[in-house]
Order: sequence, then C-alpha cells, then structure tokens
Amino acid sequence: MNVMSYKGYAARIEYSDEDALLIGHIAGIRDVIGFHGESVAELRAAFEEAVNDYLDTCAKLGREPQKAYSGKLSLRLEPALHATIASKAELAHKSINQWVSDLLGREARM
Repeated sequence: MNVMSYKGYAARIEYSDEDALLIGHIAGIRDVIGFHGESVAELRAAFEEAVNDYLDTCAKLGREPQKAYSGKLSLRLEPALHATIASKAELAHKSINQWVSDLLGREARM
C-alpha cells in the first residue's frame, strides 16, 4: 500500500483493476473521504481537491475538521521490557520518548 500526504492528511492508495483506476481514501478519520484518478497526477489533484472540499465543508458547517493523528501514542508494556527500553534510552543519552520515536521512525522508513 502507498500513502499520499497533504495538509496533515494521509491517504491509502490502491489500484482497482476492475475500474482501471487508482483509488484513495483518507486514513485515520471517521469521516469517509474517497477520490480517484487514472494517473498519479490526476490522483494527486483529486486528493488535494477532496481535502480542500472537506476543510471548506467543515468551515461552512461550523465544525472542526477531524485530524488523522495527534502525534501521541500510548503503549502498555511488560515491566521488564519497559526497564530495558529505559536503560537503552539512557545509554543513548535520550528520553524514552525520543529513543522510541527514533526507533519507530527508522522502522517505518523500511
């Protein structure tokens, strides 16, 4: 799966062989927003138009647009794992938050 980003929103991109179209859906929000295009350029334009339309519609309705992710992630860990992570972070001269964020960032780019 590929991801496209615009104005803080990310979209899942898939290909529909049946329709011969690239199909996108904005991820991480409850509102359902989809778009499509026959080329990457068309898909990009449709995605940006969909996000802009969504933001305009929310403004007209006087409601806050949903945001995909806050940037906060809460995890429950076994105490032994938590201790190991704390030790590794300290040895790296980082906070636990920064150490985990760096690790996840490296893994996400793979």
